[in-house]
Order: sequence, then structure tokens, then C-alpha cells
Amino acid sequence: MADDVGNLHSQSAEIGPVGLYLVKLEVGNVGTPGAPIVNLALTVDAPSGNVSGIAEISQAIVGGNHRFPVSGHIYQTGFGQAELLVSLTGEFVYSVPPPAIGSFLAKFKAALVVDKSWNGKGGFDYLNVHVENVPVKNVSA
Repeated sequence: MADDVGNLHSQSAEIGPVGLYLVKLEVGNVGTPGAPIVNLALTVDAPSGNVSGIAEISQAIVGGNHRFPVSGHIYQTGFGQAELLVSLTGEFVYSVPPPAIGSFLAKFKAALVVDKSWNGKGGFDYLNVHVENVPVKNVSA
């Protein structure tokens, strides 16, 4: 242990499923015209189960693109195949389209069921959009 002190700056932190790691996900029916797609860039703290990062909603309609912070938690089911339940929440400022005037904080919620490779199914809610049972794909490079 004492021998490691001089090498602290040259050592790399362990990044992977047992420590702190980054995962990028695409949630939604990609390729379906007008379908909302959520892209997630999440930092996962495996020991605590905490997740935080950025969500980006894209939809081919006026006012359909939003980018905002999200946070949540990972729960392990313990059933059969190792599945993870991921719960995320966030908020973004939504400006009402004309002729109305004003903005408000819109709530975002997502629930995902993924395997250890971060692929699976999920859904999300924001404004009056409710999407369920869509693919979750790990797009990390």
C-alpha cells in the first residue's frame, strides 16, 4: 500500500460495471416518423445505484426538442436473468406556443428494464406524451 503512494497520479481509476461508468442509451422507436426519441448520457455509480446525467428529447414537431438534467436510481430485481430497473426523473422549461404566453417547468419520468449490457425495454412521460414498451438500446462507443 505504501508503495502505491508515489504512483497515485499515474494510476487510472477503474471504470466499469463495478465502479463509476458512463452509459449512453437511445430510448424509443427509432425510424418511426414523428416518434419521440430520448437520448440519455448517464453516469452510473454502481456501488450506490445512483444515476445522473443528461436527457435529450427529439421529436419532429415544433417545440419537440428538449435537453435537461436527469437523476435516478438503479434497482436489481434478483429474478432469473440479471435485470436492472432504472428510474429517472427530470424537469425542463417548456415555453407555450403562440398565441399563448408563458413558460413552465415540465416534469419528465422514465422507467427502463435493461440487462447487464443496458439493452431492453422502457417508457417515458413528459407533458402530454406517454410512451410505453419501446426499445432501449445501448449506444455507448
